Amino acid sequence: MKHAFLDEYSHLESPVHRLDPRAKLLAFVVLVVVCVTTPPNLYSAFAAYLGLEVVLVLLSRLPWKHVLKRLLVVLPFILVVAAFVPFFSRGGGSYNLGPVKVSAHGLMVLWNVAAKSTVSVLAVILLSSTTPFPDLLRGMERMKVPRLLTSLLSFTYRYIFVLVDEAQRMKRARDSRGWSGKWIWQAKVIGHMIAALFLRSYERGERVYAAMLARGYGGRVRTMYLYHPGISEVGFTSLVVLFPLAARLLA
Repeated sequence: MKHAFLDEYSHLESPVHRLDPRAKLLAFVVLVVVCVTTPPNLYSAFAAYLGLEVVLVLLSRLPWKHVLKRLLVVLPFILVVAAFVPFFSRGGGSYNLGPVKVSAHGLMVLWNVAAKSTVSVLAVILLSSTTPFPDLLRGMERMKVPRLLTSLLSFTYRYIFVLVDEAQRMKRARDSRGWSGKWIWQAKVIGHMIAALFLRSYERGERVYAAMLARGYGGRVRTMYLYHPGISEVGFTSLVVLFPLAARLLA
């Protein structure tokens, strides 16, 4: 099992990694909000947002291969919008791209989705790749995020790897019995696997909850919080919050 999916590089040593998770969470949330509310025709503002994130990637020493691989998550959304671009015909002139005629409005919609999704996803990558997920959840609790939400996120992150490992064992058992999956009527095997995985997950959840109650669980996991805000957190938050706002106002 791989237990470092979201925060694979969260234990590197860099100035960004050492910051309090609350400062990073607040700063990147503001950056995403500023980005998604920016009019799409402010091209210099989007360039400033992306430039800031590139600087943060360099400071955090994250491998570019890892960052670019995670950025591929925005590609399906961009492709879906691109497929419908020829159907946008509201004003602004049009351009002939080979046999396809597209409007300027359609291209602006495509640019809007591509720019905002790229900046937003890159902010999430920076946050998750520089902060261990348990520390991020504890930071959210200290910021008064509802405990129900943080508990659900904690258990989901902790046990999703267990379910993936269970599914892999079921797949190996299925393949060892000569299942090829080449015929449509063999698809019911997948349905049986999904049902079995659901039942096993439910039973495991009941056993885990009973074990937690036996150990005095009352809805809150008590752990130490080792971060303390300082001048670094103030400077980082000010930079990530004020720089995008200034870029938007001056664009």
